[in-house]
Amino acid sequence: MVDIREVPEADIDRALELAYLVFHDRPEAEGRRRHHALLRTCARLGAYDGEALVGFMAAHDFRLSVPGADLPCPGLTFVSVAPTHRRRGVLTALMDEQLRRTGAAGSPIAALWASESAIYGRFGYGSATQGATVEIDSTRPLALRIAPDARPLRLVDPRDALALIGPYHEAARAGRPGRPTRDTERWNESWLSEQDEEDEELSPPRIIVLGDPGEPIAGYVLYRTKHEADGAPARSPGLVRVDELEADTPAVAAALWDCLAGLDLTGRVRAWGRPLDDPLLRFAADRDQVRVTAQFPALWLRLVDVRAALTRRSWAAPVEVVLEVGDVRLPANAGRYRLKAEPAGAAYERSTAPADLEFDVRDLAACYLGGTRAVELVAAGLVAERTPGAAAALDAALHTPLLPHTADEF
Repeated sequence: MVDIREVPEADIDRALELAYLVFHDRPEAEGRRRHHALLRTCARLGAYDGEALVGFMAAHDFRLSVPGADLPCPGLTFVSVAPTHRRRGVLTALMDEQLRRTGAAGSPIAALWASESAIYGRFGYGSATQGATVEIDSTRPLALRIAPDARPLRLVDPRDALALIGPYHEAARAGRPGRPTRDTERWNESWLSEQDEEDEELSPPRIIVLGDPGEPIAGYVLYRTKHEADGAPARSPGLVRVDELEADTPAVAAALWDCLAGLDLTGRVRAWGRPLDDPLLRFAADRDQVRVTAQFPALWLRLVDVRAALTRRSWAAPVEVVLEVGDVRLPANAGRYRLKAEPAGAAYERSTAPADLEFDVRDLAACYLGGTRAVELVAAGLVAERTPGAAAALDAALHTPLLPHTADEF
């Protein structure tokens, strides 16, 4: 029997050793320093077998953009169980305690990125956003169907960038569901750090902004480069790795992508974690030149308090449906409820009426941000539709102008 308790700061190094063991990692001193600093800012839970730390998880203190609101949302990370204690209930004990603490703190939702997607569904997490890897063949000019914004582009020193792009990012975050907050430390340690944690061959970050001098910027791109492309000969065209691109309009985005594709001594632009509705995929004139090379689940969401989560988001259209919700880990969420929602607000109360839709809480979480349609889950046999048209009506109410998306991996 393990004891679940908070991990003191004095045990952070032990927690890191456990995580490195589990994830087969051995970072250099700088990487370890970053991880140690990050965990000091997180809530930390450990599973102790006697004095041995055999399980660990941490949680960022995030807020997450949801339709019409910004909700407190712990972001789970460094979830680790010692190989000697697998299949002994350690992860379950940690997850249950984390859910209990999240609810007690008044956070209606929680989130994570799954290292193994088969694990977290049983704890009520659903895949709520999708990401795509987009590659551009930049050995020739980027073919576009729209004219790029003609306002000037300028490079910004990474030391000065946060004052420009930080407020812009925060404003853009509100316009697309699924995006966590970034504090200054996260910006500096993850996005603007001199050396990339995953690939030391990459350059320091480069930041280009668009906009007339003295005016608010209309968009920015944060990217890194390297001389060789995946181990190719030294004289081969280099790689541009796009970490983030934000733009007010498609024309601004077109100007930024065109600039990236025109960088000297490079022949490929790769952008990981782009939204599936990225305008680039529509205004690119040659889809052989601009290709989606991968699509993957990104942010996983848990509805810790279903009533609070549903009533605190906005709704695109009126809907009234009775939902039968299953939640084996948090029984207070389980049961039959009438959801009555409209753009002005929503109510969610227990009901004895027959259910229109039957959801497991993980599938309701997948639909919550508007990125997964209930009709698709009905077609997959994961949601039972007892009243014809109920799933389509719920989808119309959950709809968001932009698909939920984040590239903030944690």
